[in-house]
Amino acid sequence: MNRETPLTAKPGQGALAGRRVLYTGASGGLGHQTTLDLLAQGAEVFALDRDHSKNESLRADTPPDVAARLHLLEMDLTDQPALTAKLAEITATAPLDVVINNAAIYPSKPFEEYSDAELRLVHQVNVESAIVCTRAALPGMRDQGWGRIINVTSITLTGGWENLAPYVQSKGSLLGLTRAWAREFGKWGITCNAIAPGAFPTDAEKIHPDPEGYRKFVLDHQAVKRRGTPHDIAAAILFLASDGAGFITGQNLAVDGGWNMG
Repeated sequence: MNRETPLTAKPGQGALAGRRVLYTGASGGLGHQTTLDLLAQGAEVFALDRDHSKNESLRADTPPDVAARLHLLEMDLTDQPALTAKLAEITATAPLDVVINNAAIYPSKPFEEYSDAELRLVHQVNVESAIVCTRAALPGMRDQGWGRIINVTSITLTGGWENLAPYVQSKGSLLGLTRAWAREFGKWGITCNAIAPGAFPTDAEKIHPDPEGYRKFVLDHQAVKRRGTPHDIAAAILFLASDGAGFITGQNLAVDGGWNMG
């Protein structure tokens, strides 16, 4: 039976007060701000990221009054036994309400130059970690009749970039899982949606040899003539994690300034 169990935020708390959120890649270029915004809305955030310097930057930027609700977990997502054990520990005391599968690696070179090991690594980080995290959260979400799964896909699925075959393949897999999970989990009050970021100025752009030329390329393709910011992604994630998005599932929301309107 479908059963929504909305949380009513108390004055001064926030729309996600009391929600427990698992966020992979939480300290990266787009994750950093979203994590801060989730905390500001009252969530308890389990932030998984392997980059020590970025984790420390996120810790430093976290306001003292919400710091107790941030749990920084420095982990390599390819170590699936360790990840599974940590998730079992997290869910032993209470269910996870929201899972944000955001972590990804982004190698760039011609397809024929990728080794089998490199192809497997991209799939491990970008897809298999999402499966492990979702599998761990599902029983608790199902039991409480409420859950939000948000997968981060990519504008590259439109086919506008070359030399990214393993990355594009991985994001296609995530989109397929989004739709399959939405269909299968909806009867338990669990939604599953994806967000497809456009070309945001993050570390991933460092692969481009001509930054100014790439910036012009991006703006020429967007309807909105400014670069996207982490706040734009955070706003979309916060909405899909909310009670207000309870009747939206199986969708791939493009946050790209109007680049792709398909």
